[in-house]
Amino acid sequence: MTNSQEDSRQTAILNSAFQAFATYGFRKTSMDDIAKGAGMSRPAVYLHFKNKEAIVGALTRHYYEKKVALVEQALTEDGSVPQILSNAIQVQVEGLAAILASPHGLEMLDNTKSMATDIVQEGEAALTRHYADWLRREESVGRVKLQAAPEDIAKTITSSLKGVKLTATSAEEFEQRITQLAALLGAGLAVR
Repeated sequence: MTNSQEDSRQTAILNSAFQAFATYGFRKTSMDDIAKGAGMSRPAVYLHFKNKEAIVGALTRHYYEKKVALVEQALTEDGSVPQILSNAIQVQVEGLAAILASPHGLEMLDNTKSMATDIVQEGEAALTRHYADWLRREESVGRVKLQAAPEDIAKTITSSLKGVKLTATSAEEFEQRITQLAALLGAGLAVR
């Protein structure tokens, strides 16, 4: 089997698992459910992933790899400080409203936090580094005025986003609060 075929099968498993977790919840989803959704046998799924927890880890790693790359790109684009920051925040949280709106969205987020702690910490640290690097660059050209170290402000940005995710009671509230937060942060950082 080529690497391309291997990647394709793993992607099919991860997509199926995500859909099954969102529909049935982690506990009620079986490896058979995941295998059926991926169009393969249960033993074939076990060739790729040891168990559901390993699948959650892989889903989490994939999520952070994608988000880190998108945030990094958004922070290098042209625009005003509020526009750039808003774009970066939007690409970082894109898709979360749909997860929160799903019947088992909060359970999915809780499982990710408990089963993939190290991956979440690494991903959040990478996002924080990108925001800190961007703040440093913007400060060096006089586009932002920082009241604290870039790393501290970057941690505040990423922590605030997690806070909104954990406290929003609906997808609509989540999107509204994220938009407000991005506008407030961008306006607060920009040199006037």
